[in-house]
Amino acid sequence: MLARVFYAMSYAIISLGGKQYRVREGEKLLVDRVKTDEGKTFHPTLLFVGGDGQADLKPKAQVTAKVVGHVLGEKIRIGKYKAKKGYRRHTGYRSKLTQIEITSIGAKKAAGTAKKTESKPKAASTTRKKAES
Repeated sequence: MLARVFYAMSYAIISLGGKQYRVREGEKLLVDRVKTDEGKTFHPTLLFVGGDGQADLKPKAQVTAKVVGHVLGEKIRIGKYKAKKGYRRHTGYRSKLTQIEITSIGAKKAAGTAKKTESKPKAASTTRKKAES
């Protein structure tokens, strides 16, 4: 029963830092460090959109995520030891993480891509004229 309720909401699968995350609108999650500044938004790579009994493997929508802050993960202690040799080494590691919030799923991609395709042939024709003369 719970699984049906869970899948009824729309969700998306995004790719960030070589990892894939299943996200919903309004959700906060920790991901590997992103170069975007705090408070700014970015659009992660969208792989899949699903929910409400529909699935789209090649979505034309986009996901908007806001960077809430940059944080450090929990400290991981690493110890090396060799018996009867007096060898002991200790070190630690803290992952650099970014906390993001998914602000919207399903916004249409900007119409600016159509303008870019129109401007490319014009630029190509001017280079041809220069090459001919």
